[in-house]
Amino acid sequence: MPTRIPKPEDFTHLEPSLKISLVFPEVPETTTSILILFHGLGDSEASFARFAKNINLPGVLAISVRGISPLPPAMLGLPGSDAGQPTTHFHWGDDLTLSPDTGDLDSDPGFSKAEELVLGKLIRETLVGTCGWETDDILLFGFGQGGSLALGLASRLRNSERVTDVTEGDREPGVAFKGAVSIGGPLPSSMIPTSSVRGKARTSVLVCHGRNSESVDDDALELLRREFADVRNTKWMKADDGMPANRQEMLPIMQFFAERLRAW
Repeated sequence: MPTRIPKPEDFTHLEPSLKISLVFPEVPETTTSILILFHGLGDSEASFARFAKNINLPGVLAISVRGISPLPPAMLGLPGSDAGQPTTHFHWGDDLTLSPDTGDLDSDPGFSKAEELVLGKLIRETLVGTCGWETDDILLFGFGQGGSLALGLASRLRNSERVTDVTEGDREPGVAFKGAVSIGGPLPSSMIPTSSVRGKARTSVLVCHGRNSESVDDDALELLRREFADVRNTKWMKADDGMPANRQEMLPIMQFFAERLRAW
C-alpha cells in the first residue's frame, strides 16, 4: 500500500477517549517519519504538542496524545475543577491504584486500554492500515507514566513478529518502532510478553533520568537490557526526572532522534 501523509480527517473515527493534537512540518508534504508523544501523569496533550513544535524535527509529523482517563485534581494535590470546566489532568493506566509499599500511585496500573487504543487503533488501524506507514517509520516519546507506555508499546510489538527470511541490513516491517525515548519512566512488567521463548524487542530505546531517580534505578535498567536488544542510558546531573531544562540535557535526546531518523 502506498504511503500517504495523514490528514486530520483520518483520525475522526478514533474513540472520544483518544484525543490527539497534530503538529505538521512547515511543509507537510516533506513528512517522512512520525513522532508520537505521551505526556506524564496528570498532564494533557497540549503541553507535548508545544514541545513538538519547539524541537521542530525536520520532516516529522508529531502526534501528541492525551491520556485515556481523567485524573481527579485532588490526587495531584490541586484544587478541584469548577463545575462545567474541562478536565486538564489525565493518566494512561487501566485503574488508579496505590502502591502498598509507598502509598503513592502505582507505577504499573496496567496499560491494556492504552495499548488497545494507541497501538491498535491509532498506529495499526490508522497510521499503518489507512495511511500505509510501517511501525519502523514511527518514533515514540514519553515522560514519566507516558515514558513507561512508550517502552511498553515497544515491548508489546514483539507479539506481532513474523518469521521471514531477512538479510542483514534489510527492513522487516512491523516488528520494531524507529525508536523510543522515555524520560523517567521504567518498563512496566505488565507490558512484557509472557512467552518464555520471547526474543528481545528490536526497537532502539533511550532512557533519560536524574542521578537520584527512584523510578529508573539499576533494577529497572537491568530489566530493560533483558527485554531490549539496544538500550541507551543517559543519567543527568540533576537529581530528579523532570523534563530536560537546558541544551545539555536535551542534547542526547536530539542526537538519538537524529540517528534514528537517518536509519533506513
